[in-house]
Amino acid sequence: MNLKPIQILWVDDEVDLLKPHRLFLLDKGYEVTLCNNGLEAIEIIDLHNFQAVLLDENMPGLDGLETLALIKGKLPSLPVIMVTKNEEEHIMEDAIGSKISDYLIKPVNPNQILLSLKKNLLHRDLIAEKTTRNYQQEFRKISLELMDLKSFSDWEKFYKKMVHWELQLETLVDPGMIEIFESQIKEANNLFSKFIAAEYEGWILNPTSAPELSHTVFKNKIKPLLKETQPTLLLVIDNLRMDQWKTIEPILLDFYTKDSEESYYSILPTATQYARNALFSGLTPLKIATEFPKWWKNDSEEGGKNLFEKELLERQLKKLRIDGKTSYHKITNIKSGKLLSKSLSNHKKEKLTAVVYNFVDMISHAKSEMEIIKELASDNKAYRSLTASWFKNSPLLEILLEAKKLNFQLIITTDHGTISVDQAVQVVGDKHTSSNLRYKTGRSLTYPSSKVYEVSSPKSIGLPQTSINNKYIFALNYNYFVYPQNYNHFATLFNNSYQHGGISMEEVIIPFVVLQPKSN
Repeated sequence: MNLKPIQILWVDDEVDLLKPHRLFLLDKGYEVTLCNNGLEAIEIIDLHNFQAVLLDENMPGLDGLETLALIKGKLPSLPVIMVTKNEEEHIMEDAIGSKISDYLIKPVNPNQILLSLKKNLLHRDLIAEKTTRNYQQEFRKISLELMDLKSFSDWEKFYKKMVHWELQLETLVDPGMIEIFESQIKEANNLFSKFIAAEYEGWILNPTSAPELSHTVFKNKIKPLLKETQPTLLLVIDNLRMDQWKTIEPILLDFYTKDSEESYYSILPTATQYARNALFSGLTPLKIATEFPKWWKNDSEEGGKNLFEKELLERQLKKLRIDGKTSYHKITNIKSGKLLSKSLSNHKKEKLTAVVYNFVDMISHAKSEMEIIKELASDNKAYRSLTASWFKNSPLLEILLEAKKLNFQLIITTDHGTISVDQAVQVVGDKHTSSNLRYKTGRSLTYPSSKVYEVSSPKSIGLPQTSINNKYIFALNYNYFVYPQNYNHFATLFNNSYQHGGISMEEVIIPFVVLQPKSN
């Protein structure tokens, strides 16, 4: 069965010279309609369903740029390929500014035209085919590599590779490859959970064998970056996963150049109260609770759990002998974000301006509470898309654009990531048991031991022990904890919601990126 030819309009005042091109393209599956002026082209476009336009730049009457403007006014998404003898820079800039799809310099040969048409009309199909083929070739390598991951650096590299493939595969219409990838990432998370359960206590007890962790990252990674001659903006976007960073990265790279992109490990629990307090204090939660009890609240205590980040940061700066002006800002709504954007120039003489931005965390929590967010962030691809859409229209981008103008060095990181959970696990506890769905702490806990990483001595992993029998359990893989009361209701409510506090690559391995402002 022959496929219907792709319809192309070619506008050029020398149509007689185009007949060889026309025959060549017809043989390749493209039917070309010729016309010799811009006015005729505008009339023809109204009557036919063309899939692309080849447009001569230099024509009598309406020239190419004028015709281009009229075409785009009618059909903004119609691909237009400009063909011209003119190599003057301003002509190219005008054409590009009018959103042409490609720019070819005469004389052109038939293969140049064919390549441009394929690039613009079959681009997505060609990329999808190549992506599928490449992942199929990589699949076996990944499966073999999984069996040989022995160190924290091995796991960091592996997770970054999987994020890369997830972003590549999300462009595919066929869900088959995505399903294969998801099965592979689930297998990886199962092995990663076992790795963390086996290694984590040793990391806390013997820091020399540990990866960079929440409570060491400021001393070892942030302090060496601070400069006397340039202000630094430390941006902690709560709950930012590696894949979400890669989604907003292209937006920022229009204004910043990337010095480095690394990662570090969130401490357990991968929850704000623990990980972010550790980041700003340079201490484990156990040491915060011991040395600064007025700045720490246990899960069972009433009140905010992150109310003293500024004080903890100031104390760490003093301990690390970091001189110079600093400030701390927590952004939890649009108003406070816009205020910081407008007042950022007041901080350009500071050595460090630390900003906590909470929006991504709010998306993940809202998904389990609001039906509309469940629809908008139905899976990882949609979650990334929602994050990018928010970022492009947020006060945070305004803050970063202003920081670029003021020549701030930019450090972007987070406190922990998050994961979409799909397996309810029943846990029984008393009234003092914590409420988080990915970890629990309490005295009387009953649970299936195969589904958790159990820590009977919290002090051994740097966590406060509120009573003799107090223990912590952490959810592995894609599990989440539900009490037996109203079990079915809550299992349904939280299924496929984004949670944090447990052990998965998405929660534990988090981005640390350093960027420099591009010159104006």
